[in-house]
Amino acid sequence: MILKQLLLGFVLFFTVSVMSQWAIAEDIDSIPHRLADRFVITHQVADSTEFPALPLIKTALLGYELLIEERCISRPEVITIIDFSLPSDKERLWVLDLVQGKVLFHCLVSHGRNSGELMAENFSNIPGSYASSPGFYTTGETYIGKHGLSLTLDGRELGINDKARIRTIVMHGADYVSADFIRKYGRLGRSFGCPAVPEELSKEIIQTIKGGSCLFIYIPKTSYTSNSQILRKITSITKG
Repeated sequence: MILKQLLLGFVLFFTVSVMSQWAIAEDIDSIPHRLADRFVITHQVADSTEFPALPLIKTALLGYELLIEERCISRPEVITIIDFSLPSDKERLWVLDLVQGKVLFHCLVSHGRNSGELMAENFSNIPGSYASSPGFYTTGETYIGKHGLSLTLDGRELGINDKARIRTIVMHGADYVSADFIRKYGRLGRSFGCPAVPEELSKEIIQTIKGGSCLFIYIPKTSYTSNSQILRKITSITKG
């Protein structure tokens, strides 16, 4: 009952702040995946190139709602989406403000050294693999490391990214995530598996999303899509 009240409270806040023209659902059981639909329709995501692809943003928001229900998220106002179906010379990270319905950041982001060259094609949850891990994460605390201000990430998908803390998979800035590097090498530099972002944006991005927000790394691989419990739940919701 308390969980339903918390979720309903967030949905009411979101609706009043951003989508006041919509009628508020009275029955909490009718709310699943409505947040995604409302966000997409209200902000005309389908007609805007500044947002992620329409199916991706809907999937990300549905997974985000599940994490809200599981009380994994304490910063519900923002979501970070990374699309590893795109090459590394494209801007494939978005931070969305879900209250204002706008893009806060849209920038380059690296993948792991052993995930591939231009494209991220190989993925691992194994320590020492130097590969990226897909799926849903929540952001943790910050610390100062060898790359300066860094942000811990907690993988929320068993067997897919749940070893992120053990592997020290974090968000940080890097000089190899830049247009200059792309001009020289035709791709970004690669990390040890971390989603590294441009140095000039890293502090601002990290401060914006730290402390319990949702981060989703998408890959179009059946090794992920067939084994993700969160994606299975999303499928059952959308078909139900």
